[in-house]
Amino acid sequence: MAARLERGDLVIALGGGVIGDLAGFAASIARRGMDFVQMPTSLLARVDSSVGGKTGINSPHGKNLIGAFHQPRLVLADLSTLDTSAPCQFASGYAEVVKYGLIDDEDFFFWLEEKREEIFAGGPAQGEAIARCCAHKARVVIEDEKELGVRALLNLGHTFGHALEKDTGYSDRLLHGEGVSIGMVLAHGFSAGLGLAPSRDTGRIAAHLKSAGLPTILGDIEGGLGSTETLMAAIAQDKKVSRRALTFILTRGIGKAFIEKGVAPEAVSAFLDEMR
Repeated sequence: MAARLERGDLVIALGGGVIGDLAGFAASIARRGMDFVQMPTSLLARVDSSVGGKTGINSPHGKNLIGAFHQPRLVLADLSTLDTSAPCQFASGYAEVVKYGLIDDEDFFFWLEEKREEIFAGGPAQGEAIARCCAHKARVVIEDEKELGVRALLNLGHTFGHALEKDTGYSDRLLHGEGVSIGMVLAHGFSAGLGLAPSRDTGRIAAHLKSAGLPTILGDIEGGLGSTETLMAAIAQDKKVSRRALTFILTRGIGKAFIEKGVAPEAVSAFLDEMR
């Protein structure tokens, strides 16, 4: 407002996921909506948060609870900006890459197992992986922009992960992708415990994420965690909660994720107690 920006001006979000979310949210509410362009510089932002129009900020009550759906006019992802990414930030973004394979593309996950080192080294596989992730997300968003159905699958591992992020104060103790990494392992482990998925898949997924330098168990979080009750309170604020019933993205195996409504909080709490 102080800069006297007009509705016809353009906001440019140059940076990682936080910058993209903040700039996009500001653009969505300024003058009742301004155009903006996403220029993601981190791996996580370019394969996930810059695509799809979700913009928002965190609240003391939970992750990204304040925000709006506001589509960018353009997403411009220059691969060269990854050359200066810190290793931990690149690994964090890689968790979101793996997510796409675990949702409904087991061949992509198997390909990642073969190409992970090349992706981290900046070889041709890196650009291919990013392009495949963006194409995957774009297809889902076109089908379900406001997350009323199938788009919720993109939250695989995020219900657990967001609760862990809140518990660690949205700090460098646990980056977003690190929380998602643990969350995806937990989601598969929880599914296996319910008899829905093979337990061997949980180990295979954890091994791949661990090879990328990502945490895979609650004990990997430095400084420890609060109580299970605290984590469950955060889960109860998850954006997928409907009429106070928990919704989780569960799985029947690698590439076989599905939306499960009405998950019993007691079962989740008992599982978290077991995993601590």
